[in-house]
Amino acid sequence: MSATELLAPLNAGKPRLPDWLRHPEPRAFRPKRRYRAVWISDIHLGTPGCNAELLTDFLRSIECETLYLVGDIIDGWRLKKGWFWPDAHNEVLRRILKMAHRGTRVVFIAGNHDEMLRDYAGLTFGGVELVDEAVHATADGRRLLVVHGDAFDTVVVYARWLALLGDAAYELLLKINTVLNRARRALGLPYWSLSAYLKRKVKNAVAYVGKFEEAVARVARQRGFAGVVCGHIHCAEIREIGEITYYNDGDWVESCTALAEDAEGQITIVDWLAQHRAAATQAAELQA
Repeated sequence: MSATELLAPLNAGKPRLPDWLRHPEPRAFRPKRRYRAVWISDIHLGTPGCNAELLTDFLRSIECETLYLVGDIIDGWRLKKGWFWPDAHNEVLRRILKMAHRGTRVVFIAGNHDEMLRDYAGLTFGGVELVDEAVHATADGRRLLVVHGDAFDTVVVYARWLALLGDAAYELLLKINTVLNRARRALGLPYWSLSAYLKRKVKNAVAYVGKFEEAVARVARQRGFAGVVCGHIHCAEIREIGEITYYNDGDWVESCTALAEDAEGQITIVDWLAQHRAAATQAAELQA
């Protein structure tokens, strides 16, 4: 499918679904989980490291009133270097557009990797709202600032060349990770993220994450919010920083995580990779 065909339905309002968006889906054998809001970010469509199949499985398993796409959904940095767009990445967009068509409010906050979309903030395409940031009111009355987070990353803001260099190194690490997990699949072992493991072990990375979280929380407090939701650093987290509740929805390259709010306003981390592993283990035990 060409890029023109893929983007054809992205016009204002709720257009008639094109043929490729109306393909019948497999019959669901599991009840859908219902949430008030769901946050996902750092999908990095257009890269080999994207776990598109797992994300599509997650999106098919849920219903929500609002879906926040918190940046780096499409990786424009990598696509500039060469086109990579398998069918699995189409499925992610198809699922998101179907959710919008069926009544879910979809809010897209562009990140640094899909920064080309920031010029279109304020517009709506195919039922998807493009904004620079969002404000979410929880069911229990709290106001949360929703941003991607790159504005609080000093490397991205003040040393773009260093960010691009780090991105190249990260891309190499993901390629190694792909080869490693291909071997793990051949041995019947589940997915495992080398990059996430190294990030947890490297002291400087841990210090960087802590400083990032504090910077985001400080700005949220100064602007009068009760909490902040972001992505960017690929580390799912919920913690109190002073008077602010800091939420990070993680990513769909390393951890495959999301944030979800229930009807009472409680927000939790959904670790879809862990749930996928548990389901696979249970299925194997039933077959044994």
